[in-house]
Amino acid sequence: MAAITNFLAKPLSESLPTLPNATLFCCNSSFSFKQKRGAGIFQSRPTVFTINAASPSSAAAGVKKPAAKAPPSDERVQQVHSAKEFDDALVAAKNKLVVVEFAASHSARSRKIYPFMVELSRTCTDVDFLLVMGDESEETKALCKRENIEKVPHFSFYKSMEKIHEEEGIGPEELQGDVLYYGDNHSAVIQLHCREDVEKLIEDHKIDDKLIVLDVGLKHCGPCVKVYPTVIKLSRQMMDTVVFARMNGDENDSCMQFLKDQNVVEVPTFLFIRNGEIRGRYVGSGKGELIGEILKYQGVFS
Repeated sequence: MAAITNFLAKPLSESLPTLPNATLFCCNSSFSFKQKRGAGIFQSRPTVFTINAASPSSAAAGVKKPAAKAPPSDERVQQVHSAKEFDDALVAAKNKLVVVEFAASHSARSRKIYPFMVELSRTCTDVDFLLVMGDESEETKALCKRENIEKVPHFSFYKSMEKIHEEEGIGPEELQGDVLYYGDNHSAVIQLHCREDVEKLIEDHKIDDKLIVLDVGLKHCGPCVKVYPTVIKLSRQMMDTVVFARMNGDENDSCMQFLKDQNVVEVPTFLFIRNGEIRGRYVGSGKGELIGEILKYQGVFS
């Protein structure tokens, strides 16, 4: 468990307000915005991003380096070849999530992760996916330098032309979790953006006896991202009896004040609300524990 006061900050620039007289914690994680997470199912370290670095022996022998080859194209993954194409794609996406893989032909891990991104592109149709091969040309090399890409594969996430998240050295499970967490706009999980949204949701379900499960987290909290695919799955399986909702405390002042008023000091925190009253809470990202708590507050077992 680690204090995350420092990561309550917008990526790349200005700071967001912090809780007065309180410290938020991110459960089971020392996650920070620029953290290089574990390799997941791939055990090798991220490839150092050195483009067009010919070995002395090949240079001396006059051996020509093979041209960079991109992974097989897919209709849902757009490969961009210049900074202009990259910027145009971000503009065209508007407020949709854009996931960019920065890769290189010499990187085995780039080749391994790419098919999983292709598969995600086929299922997450409201998300745009881009591929940048850093060693394809001087233009793509310059683009990688502009975006501060030092190792590949590197994934950057954009909304409304703003970089909202980035990670290196992740595996398929982490990539899927990130895409669902930052791009979820259509699942059964209701997205709440202020205190008034919470109050309306509670009022709407005062008389139908449905349990409300409110997932309270932060934008760049590793455990929050990790547990979110489970939240989505449960929201579909339990939609007849349970209402699932989500709020990111660092989205704006109103959300942050709501966290303070509810004494939320660790994330993720799940609030269980029924008939207009908060009946309990669960703090953590354990899938089994979360399911058990939901069943308890549903009255399935005590």
